[in-house]
Amino acid sequence: MSVLYIALPIAILLALAAVIGFVWTVSRGQYDDLETPAYRILEDDQKPKPKEER
Repeated sequence: MSVLYIALPIAILLALAAVIGFVWTVSRGQYDDLETPAYRILEDDQKPKPKEER
């Protein structure tokens, strides 16, 4: 029973930290564009420019 006096405040602090972290990421615009990163992996890398011959 005495473990609840330790575990409960720790659980509440962790939950509060998770909520604060989520609110912080939403306010910074982290989740504004969810589609572009999925398409970015499908794009080809830039091809190197050919060297000029002298």
